[in-house]
Amino acid sequence: MPVAGNAYRTAPQQGSDGFRRNRTIGWGDAEGIFSVFVHVDRAAKLELGIAARTDQGPATLTTRVNGRTFQTKLEGAEYAPHTIGQVEVEGGYLRIDFQGSKRTGKLFAEIRDVIVSSETPQVRLDYVKSNEGNMFYWGRRGPSVHLSYELPKQPAIKYAYSEITVPPGQDPQGSYFMANGFAEGYFGFQVNSAQERRVLFSVWSPFRTDNPREIPKDQRIRVLGHGPEVHVGQFGNEGSGGQSYLRYPWKAGKTYRFLTEVEPDGKGHTVYTAWFGEKAADEWLLIASFQRPKTDTHLRRFHSFLESFYPTYGYLGRQARYGNVWVRDVAGGWHECTKARFSVDATGGGRHRLDFVGGSQGQDFFLRNCGFFDQTGQPGSVFTRKSTADQRPEIDFDRLPRG
Repeated sequence: MPVAGNAYRTAPQQGSDGFRRNRTIGWGDAEGIFSVFVHVDRAAKLELGIAARTDQGPATLTTRVNGRTFQTKLEGAEYAPHTIGQVEVEGGYLRIDFQGSKRTGKLFAEIRDVIVSSETPQVRLDYVKSNEGNMFYWGRRGPSVHLSYELPKQPAIKYAYSEITVPPGQDPQGSYFMANGFAEGYFGFQVNSAQERRVLFSVWSPFRTDNPREIPKDQRIRVLGHGPEVHVGQFGNEGSGGQSYLRYPWKAGKTYRFLTEVEPDGKGHTVYTAWFGEKAADEWLLIASFQRPKTDTHLRRFHSFLESFYPTYGYLGRQARYGNVWVRDVAGGWHECTKARFSVDATGGGRHRLDFVGGSQGQDFFLRNCGFFDQTGQPGSVFTRKSTADQRPEIDFDRLPRG
């Protein structure tokens, strides 16, 4: 089991890396703990070991797993198998913690692989097995989960409205709670660092590339307006286009609302505009308005998602409630979205990670991922939430800020 796709430095501080250039883990501080996670599909007896080396003299490693503690003496400058011990486990995710005890050199050890074997019949282990498709990166980030909302076929949809509430303690760094996704972009909020949170609104260019500089002039996203203190620029890596964000100290436990307008301009372009605000404050802040060329459409593929975008925080759980979801058609009629289809990305679909789930609770949908919890959602499931017809959005569209 390669540590490059399955290990995290979990102490003394969250979110640090600790990987060496060759993607092994090696450390010399006694407080440092690296944790490796593997999913076991049934109760089993496991033999644990590591492929490791200590090229600066002998060392002793402490391993804690399932309530047991093992001491392992390491010696040798070449990677070699070292036995840790045997544990009996129930089905589900197993956490294996490594901490240095004694060393004669600068490092306790360099660990390349964790070795797990079992004579339990038909036992299955799930983890990130290789870096095919850059899965060491994606697997450590964790699975992304999505809700695709059921919409009326006619008339065309001009507005998407939804609300997000993040429970306290479910907002670690690297979380993106995306509220209003559409065929050409997305809109939600993030936790970027311990000091910074953002409201993010992006629209992709019709020209497919991961490098914004390659986009021809006639296919670039044009900024029509934006709110005060909103940063507007370009983005790349996962498609390219126009990106805007507002640094905003949103808080877990509070409910925030998101409104997106999608309207063709009659000249072969479509204009996308996004507003955000705290529901209790009854505020609407303009984020940005973008014009997308070579596009003539109203709202399509309305969806929400939850992702972890920092690999170093992919072992921490996060979740959110997605509620009071509505769309408004071009004739001014409101339609409530009470059904959503659940899906997961290739990290979950390929069983590299199994810690993802979605569903409905009362009047809300919910999404949960990461944290190595023992639940796995069923992609393709359709969820129904209770109606919030008495909470239909009341918006004076003529008074919305336009920039």
